[in-house]
Amino acid sequence: MPQPRILVPAVAGLVFLGLALLIVSGRSFSLDTTLIMLFRDAANPAVPLGPAWFHEAVRDMTALGSFVGLFFMALTATLALWLCGYRHLAIGLVVSLAAAFLASTGLKIAIARERPDIVEHAALTFTASFPSGHAFLSAVTLLTIAGFVGIASRKADIARFCMVMAVVMVGLIGLSRIYLGVHWPSDVLGGWSLGIVWSSVANAWLGRKMAASDPA
Repeated sequence: MPQPRILVPAVAGLVFLGLALLIVSGRSFSLDTTLIMLFRDAANPAVPLGPAWFHEAVRDMTALGSFVGLFFMALTATLALWLCGYRHLAIGLVVSLAAAFLASTGLKIAIARERPDIVEHAALTFTASFPSGHAFLSAVTLLTIAGFVGIASRKADIARFCMVMAVVMVGLIGLSRIYLGVHWPSDVLGGWSLGIVWSSVANAWLGRKMAASDPA
């Protein structure tokens, strides 16, 4: 029976590939519209559900998945690994995240899906819709950082704790994009799926290979 660490990224890869092919072929999903509207006031779809303070909290959460937010998380993790003597791991983290950023940009340009137009956007957008860059890059960044910290710590409980926290943050960042009306749910699902595949490969191959080159 396949282990979860193999089965999960394999399924995620199939989900991303299926979504990408359907979107490129011009397919739309009625569930996308239904899910976006769940976060909106039925009497006034321009307004997301919840009080004003909650709107601000969601915008704060989405900012964690922005380029600036992820850059500082990645910078902190990279410097911490470097200063702790895991210099190859630090380099591997930078390589993985830089390549993911290029891949995200290339996929958005190639697929060129339009942003949702059924509700007013509660945040500014500058790129195409699929895959969600916030969902993809936050998954790559946070899951890879968690994996690399787990590898460096050599302690299973620390690795599990870091991974759980990363999963929670990635989930909330992705949901915030739907709540703000700037992404279709399928954009976020596609970003999550590709991020799981990318970080799984980075952790299982690049992370362990780089760690083997660092002093014990």
